[in-house]
Amino acid sequence: MLDFFFEKWYDYLSGTLPTKERKVKKINGHAIGIILRDLVKRAIIVARRHAANPQVCAKMGYDGAMDDVFTNADREAQAVYLKSLRECLPDAGIVGEEDGVSVGSDTVYFTVDPLDGTKAYIRRQSHGIGTMVALVVKEEIISAYVGDVSTREIFGYRPGSDNVWRLGVDPEYHEKLKGEAESLSKKYILLREREQTYAPLSQKTINSFKSVLIDNGSIGTWAARLWKREVAGLLLPPSWETPWDSTPVVGISQKLGYVFLRPVNNEWEEFSPLITRKKYYRSHDVLVIHKENLAEIFPHTKSLF
Repeated sequence: MLDFFFEKWYDYLSGTLPTKERKVKKINGHAIGIILRDLVKRAIIVARRHAANPQVCAKMGYDGAMDDVFTNADREAQAVYLKSLRECLPDAGIVGEEDGVSVGSDTVYFTVDPLDGTKAYIRRQSHGIGTMVALVVKEEIISAYVGDVSTREIFGYRPGSDNVWRLGVDPEYHEKLKGEAESLSKKYILLREREQTYAPLSQKTINSFKSVLIDNGSIGTWAARLWKREVAGLLLPPSWETPWDSTPVVGISQKLGYVFLRPVNNEWEEFSPLITRKKYYRSHDVLVIHKENLAEIFPHTKSLF
């Protein structure tokens, strides 16, 4: 899969040689990881710079009403992503949240959410604000990064890596994350809405956990609470799925060994989330737990694989 993306050769512009003598180098997963981590870091800086006085504008929501918002930080951070991705990796497509950006290849493309959790950002909330980017090749998420604007942390993995890292921007540090399972009965489950919002099977499964936490804001920083093992499960109600939100979360979660489940005929069914450039409405709940925890909700689980 990686060979498909890396088969392209790029000019190495030394600036000292005439055009015909320029060296040719092949890009690799390490280089892409460095580029993406740097872009997430720069987007965090943009968001923090405008946080004290964001300029707010309305935009159309998924229901057709002008009830969503964006800020100058959203626009500026997306411009940072787009400029560098086009310069560094011009053959790849890009799907971005702001201004409906959708250009280039359908087979090799980046998803970009420059500022995830805009309403929390406008409220000057101290959590729930993120920035995210992912790289998809032939419907496989080969790299993904989520930045937490408030804590200045970055979570993610580069192409070709088996590891997910938690990186501190300021101060700098790094930690290899482990998707190790812990007993559900000893850990919390994290919800986006009140328990009554969910399907009957979901409400029943909540009782398998120690207790419930409810949080909102950025889906990326929300899911990071699972990756950091603050909680043992995530539960999402029916909602719109957008590539810039879903793709990084799915990629990092699966890399750490977490599985996605949906209720079917009062049983949990394991499934692989749809990886697409287009938004779509997901009409069912989604439970995310580590694969080693499946036995704790057995026999109410079956796999499609």
